[in-house]
Amino acid sequence: MQENYPPGFTYADFAPQFTAEFYDPHQWAEIFQASGARYVVLTTKHHEGFCNWPSKYSWNWNSMDVGPNRDLVGDLASAIRKSTDLKFGTYHSLLEFFNPLFLQDMANNFTTNDFVARKTMPELYELVQRYKPDIIWSDGDWEGNSTYWNSTNFLAWLYNDSPVKDTVVVNDRWGTDTMCKHGGYLTCHDHYNPGKLQKRKWEDCSTVDKGAWAYRRNIKLSDIESTQDLITQLVEAVSCGGNLLLNVGPRRDGIIAPIFEERLREIGQWLRVNSDAIYSTRPWLFQNDTQQPGVWYTSKKNTFGESVYAIVLKWPRSQDFLLASPQPSPQTTVTLLGYSQPIDWSKGKLGGLELTIPVIPFDQMPCQWAWVFRLDKLNNV
Repeated sequence: MQENYPPGFTYADFAPQFTAEFYDPHQWAEIFQASGARYVVLTTKHHEGFCNWPSKYSWNWNSMDVGPNRDLVGDLASAIRKSTDLKFGTYHSLLEFFNPLFLQDMANNFTTNDFVARKTMPELYELVQRYKPDIIWSDGDWEGNSTYWNSTNFLAWLYNDSPVKDTVVVNDRWGTDTMCKHGGYLTCHDHYNPGKLQKRKWEDCSTVDKGAWAYRRNIKLSDIESTQDLITQLVEAVSCGGNLLLNVGPRRDGIIAPIFEERLREIGQWLRVNSDAIYSTRPWLFQNDTQQPGVWYTSKKNTFGESVYAIVLKWPRSQDFLLASPQPSPQTTVTLLGYSQPIDWSKGKLGGLELTIPVIPFDQMPCQWAWVFRLDKLNNV
């Protein structure tokens, strides 16, 4: 700051530079729909306390009073609901690093909660009543427990009396005593990927930029996760009963950087071929193959029993490809999603299912990254 900004420049002086002149919520909505996402979560307020909606509890520190001079939350909520089938969620930070009320509560060892009563909770009620979110993604809870944050009273109202009581979903960040224990679903920590089946529904909240959640002007191409790696994260999460919440940081002018947009669209391109292996699936008996590395499984009930999806992260190098976990029956059939011909198979010498991988011209491959074999009428379903 001392090297690049005038003497006396404060954090608040950044607010007028947050202009969002190119912010087009309908364009954002189209990108998110094209990505194959089923829900979107907008940061309505992060830890510095700036509200991206005209909150009456954040005078002159919100997007209507300073900077963009518009309701960023409301505009995106309207665009999502008007032109997509995505669920709309709101991220909200409980704490604010610089708020004097919060700093006073902290100085009192959180024996007082004036900040909660006068700022955080009124904002949350305002968000719910004004925008009726499908998801509330709480954060910034780590300084105090759920009693300090008065979380249980808010959640009781949310689930019993709020306008979204029958539809809303919340995460697990409501105090130091709740993360990875209590919530509609568990996030546990950022980039959470347990790699094995969990007893509770969970979410991997991760980033396209390996090094940051916000947009960085000095980002390098090597800092960006590849499409292959992002699809791998998605597949691993779904196989173990989780979701993937993928972060892209917009620029201050309201643009989602083209490299981020490309990653999202390429994930959507993959999902258009392989959605059957992801949407409405459940974890199978095995999450990954017991012998073949880079193979993850999902499953789905159907009219004749259950389909199992073997998601192969790298195209097999040999014509014979053994999957050790599935046990075939004489009626078993195998198909490659996006490919019109059935896949030949045989029973492995020591069990399992051995696939005969077809020779497919590169320009006729169903997708570029991970490939899905659908297995029907197995013995072990």
